[in-house]
Amino acid sequence: MPTLVLIPGLMCDAELWAHQARHLSDIVDCQIAETSTADSMDDLAKGLLAAAPPRFALAGLSMGGYIAHAVMARAPERVEKLALIGTNARADTPFQIGRRRELMMLTEQGRFAEIMPLLMPALVHPARLHDDDLISRVATMAMRVGAAAFLRQSRAIIDRPERLTELSGYRVPTLLICGREDVLTPVELHEEMAAGIPGSELAVIEECGHLSSLEQPQAVTALLRRWLQYA
Repeated sequence: MPTLVLIPGLMCDAELWAHQARHLSDIVDCQIAETSTADSMDDLAKGLLAAAPPRFALAGLSMGGYIAHAVMARAPERVEKLALIGTNARADTPFQIGRRRELMMLTEQGRFAEIMPLLMPALVHPARLHDDDLISRVATMAMRVGAAAFLRQSRAIIDRPERLTELSGYRVPTLLICGREDVLTPVELHEEMAAGIPGSELAVIEECGHLSSLEQPQAVTALLRRWLQYA
């Protein structure tokens, strides 16, 4: 059976992909990448490649997409198909770096538990901010990942390079997925990637924010199934 490696985002773990891993298991062996043990995108990519089979499909959400770009830079011949979800190919702006450093400072001060409430309005669609189950799942993931891993992940994100000039070299069936109301990685950043990757497809999910695999799990799973079977 083919393998699909699913890469979680910042402060996320396997729960981010729970619906997809469960409902795609009839056609692929789903493997969740480890994203908490290194503080550079290159090292995270190396760890993923060491754990993955020789050839695999690859899907990453948010920071997971940054790691997917790093995998494509290091070993594109091993990737059979690529899905980039709620992510982009740019480096952080000075403003974004400053914001990340503020959150890192809070964490270093022992205030990690304050971060997720600050970030939640940017992570999910406004209509879901009162969805107690969803909010609890996201917050619980963050606490499981923990403060030390958050600091490592943040350093990796801050130091990541721009990938825009590399996109034209992607020669695998590529699917891009974005929530219509994603304020962190909006539709135009996915359109930019789609324009750069030959033959890629962009799917926009309505009434959806940044964490699409949790907010609209059935839609994301259906898109990934079609990409896996027919792309």
